[in-house]
Amino acid sequence: MDPVLFVTLALVVFITPVTSSTSGLKKVPKTQILGFDWKNCGAPDAPAVLKTLTVSPDPIVIPGDLQASASGSTTVELSAPLAVNVTLEKEVAGFWVKVPCVEEVGSCHYEDLCDLLTQLVPPGQDCPEPLHTYGLPCRCPFKAGSYSLPESDFYLPFMDLPSWLTNGNYRLQGVLGLQDKQLGCLQVSLSLRSD
Repeated sequence: MDPVLFVTLALVVFITPVTSSTSGLKKVPKTQILGFDWKNCGAPDAPAVLKTLTVSPDPIVIPGDLQASASGSTTVELSAPLAVNVTLEKEVAGFWVKVPCVEEVGSCHYEDLCDLLTQLVPPGQDCPEPLHTYGLPCRCPFKAGSYSLPESDFYLPFMDLPSWLTNGNYRLQGVLGLQDKQLGCLQVSLSLRSD
């Protein structure tokens, strides 16, 4: 998957509604994301690299509007099975603690991101905006090349979050791989504050 979509997916997984029947979820009326930061964590010659990512405002308020732009590139075609290992850590008493994978939220391994993307946007259906407007792909395979998302507006809706995910400092790392080869790595850090 190209790095722009990798970042978008990371944000979607982390800050959009969680759909689950688990009773540990609670409706959060207002959440703020503060101090959003990111960096590549792969090798200098990694095939998939995020070059730029900007988001505003700071803090990001959910529900609310978000402006984002991004650019990245991949030197290889990215196709199924495209694995992603996500590590989510929460700061507790000055220490970073790994959050386990519960109901596919937390530190989880996704065997085929291509399959997940196909479930989100079935074949024959247009890619969601603004990807569709700018001709950006949303399903595998992703051809080698450069990708760019100009500054675009998004609306972030109300969320249901696990009770442990509502306040605190977080680090999220996603490692993209294909057949045991690491293609790219991205780290995101932020603070969540809920009413």
